[in-house]
Amino acid sequence: MQPYLINDKTMIKTLTNAPTNPVTRTIIKTRGKLATKSAVAALKNRSTYLNIAKNLASVLALSALILGAHADPRLTTPPGFSITKLPFSVPKARQLALTDNGTLIVGSRKSGNVYAIPNALTAANPKVITLFDDLNEPSGLALANGDLYIAAVSKVLRINDIEDQLKANPLFDVVTDTLPTKAHHGWKYIKFGEDGMLYVPVGAPCNICLSQDKRFATMLRMDPATGATEIIAEGLRNVVGFAWHPESKDLWVSNNGRDILGDDIPADELNVIPANNSKPLHFGYPFVHSNNAGDTAGLIKDPKFGDHEDAAKHTFEPAAVRIQAHSAPIGMTFYTGSEFPAQYKNALFVAERGSWNRSSKVGYQLAVMTMDASGNPVYEPFIYGWLEGEEAWGRPNDVLQTKEGHLLISDDKAGAVYLVRYNQALASN
Repeated sequence: MQPYLINDKTMIKTLTNAPTNPVTRTIIKTRGKLATKSAVAALKNRSTYLNIAKNLASVLALSALILGAHADPRLTTPPGFSITKLPFSVPKARQLALTDNGTLIVGSRKSGNVYAIPNALTAANPKVITLFDDLNEPSGLALANGDLYIAAVSKVLRINDIEDQLKANPLFDVVTDTLPTKAHHGWKYIKFGEDGMLYVPVGAPCNICLSQDKRFATMLRMDPATGATEIIAEGLRNVVGFAWHPESKDLWVSNNGRDILGDDIPADELNVIPANNSKPLHFGYPFVHSNNAGDTAGLIKDPKFGDHEDAAKHTFEPAAVRIQAHSAPIGMTFYTGSEFPAQYKNALFVAERGSWNRSSKVGYQLAVMTMDASGNPVYEPFIYGWLEGEEAWGRPNDVLQTKEGHLLISDDKAGAVYLVRYNQALASN
């Protein structure tokens, strides 16, 4: 049975085992394909078309069957939400990007692959196109004006008019090849800001060190026309996810803390770079770190660099949110859609890839940050189940909102992409 899909540019389809049901005989296809007379009439009136979609979505028995077609019972969601695996495989999936035409672009790390999946959210059996298979950890992706940007450690590439180049080894321009070449924490997560600039973090080339190259452990702002960069924040050990708050325009960044200090220190972090900040802020690394997330907020000195002479030169910004150490918060997005309940307006969804060297594993979930009545952040699990005891079968990596208001989650262990939706009828059941 195929997933239940509603998209006003592609199709509405209902499927059931009862062919005499008149609802199930309705097939609406746009883009010049076959349509029944009633479907054509419906498409002439947008409000009627939307009402049809809502009515179809409200048929609980039908939607429950279809929503469960690719659902994994091991995953737990809040009431009313469903999570389904899309019907294709993308090994080592990392950052996601979605074109206006519905082509999903997926980066990876060590495999060197970048994938394109046309009609990824609507086709019954989407075709996976491998654009590249030999890049250096091409995890970072961003779209701007129809062009695809790929960050591969020291390089940023641009494929012009990506929808016209959905094939192996498309032509590309090199935006820059002068970023640091160190592989340790060298993989990237990139996005365009409203200013038209490309934001590119550069991780520390080590667990704990002080580098001569000032670009390490920073967030860079890059001119996509020239590749020129400037540092907008420093002291960030390993940023592999960030997003702008839709109202304040502050830039929220995830930061993975150092290792080998124990199970619970230092905490992983969400940090905030204020909008229009004119001077780079310093968030502590390698001199200080956030303390245990379960304790009253504070900073701890690094055993090696806490008393370094350079530490006195900086004022350190505390984390906005401290997260259980080793959870590995990475890809993130603020929710701006209207499909989820009101409590999730402007909520920050964060993919936690999970620990690799903690005595007992943590993370391996999609978390969400909302604000309480006093404006304080509340950070909690949203979808979990990728970790069963001490065995992880999946590692959430990035989260992306679709134009319909759903969420996509990449999983680099399962090689999957999941679709998260909300249905009020399911919530009431």
